[in-house]
Amino acid sequence: MLGMGFVVDVAEAHEWIATDARNAEVLFPYLNGEDLNSRPDASASRWVIDFNDRTEADAATYTLPYSRLAEQVKAERAGKPKAVRDAPWWLFLRARPAMREAVAALSEVLVIARVSKTVMPLRVPTGQVPSEACVVFASDSYSHQAVLSSSLHQIWAITYGSGLRNDPRYTPSDVFETFPRPTLTDRLERVGRTLDEERREIMLRRKLGLTALYNLANDRHIADSSDPDVARARAIHVELDYAVIEAYGWSDIPLDHGFHTYRKMERWTMCPTARTEILDRLLEENHHRAELGPSSQPVSARIEVPHEEGTLFS
Repeated sequence: MLGMGFVVDVAEAHEWIATDARNAEVLFPYLNGEDLNSRPDASASRWVIDFNDRTEADAATYTLPYSRLAEQVKAERAGKPKAVRDAPWWLFLRARPAMREAVAALSEVLVIARVSKTVMPLRVPTGQVPSEACVVFASDSYSHQAVLSSSLHQIWAITYGSGLRNDPRYTPSDVFETFPRPTLTDRLERVGRTLDEERREIMLRRKLGLTALYNLANDRHIADSSDPDVARARAIHVELDYAVIEAYGWSDIPLDHGFHTYRKMERWTMCPTARTEILDRLLEENHHRAELGPSSQPVSARIEVPHEEGTLFS
């Protein structure tokens, strides 16, 4: 990938900061989709040099990071097309200003790996640089987390997103922007917080990443009686789904959770009859809101999801 000289390993980043504390101003955890899916604490496995919008003169005062880019990135970009050659070589080619602005006032945000089996957001601290493999939701709301963690959002994403093998690909323009979100409620806030806190405790205690945990939850051979953590995860998702359909005003739909297959993936989720009815209602609501215009999304449900195209470096 063009410009991978921006990426440094964790130990090296810490060494640079120990050498000169100012380097902490331009070194940040670099979060990717694999980190979100596989690491129990969803922490970044690498760091990145980010001079943001600094001039070259300012960047050069950070000796070690600047020297690394001068050695590895400058020459590499010199051999690329004119648009790349003319861009400041010490900066990301695509700095994602919309994302930076959207999350500036937040201490945490919700992030989904662009490609994953779970289609499940995690809450992570800001002050990181997310890779193009992450979809960032500029919100720290537990209510938003509940809606985005629901079976309703999951089946919408699987239905309308693209796919990579058996793993759904989350495309904000096709999935999030078309998903008609409900008015947020206190019940959603409570269950969203419960999911986040209890799931985090299970993942850290058992050293399970997000994919590994949901592989257990979606395994019909693991009975609730044999694994209390799995049983609790399933129970929280049942409660969460009912909180979400209540927020839509659709409590007349029996969800009948169990092990069900959709698009060749078996999951612990709502039954096929409920899935079909909910997809129909979501699509109808989508069409209704499209007729009313952008302002039809409930104010409380609005989230900014900056998704500038392309990678940071190329």
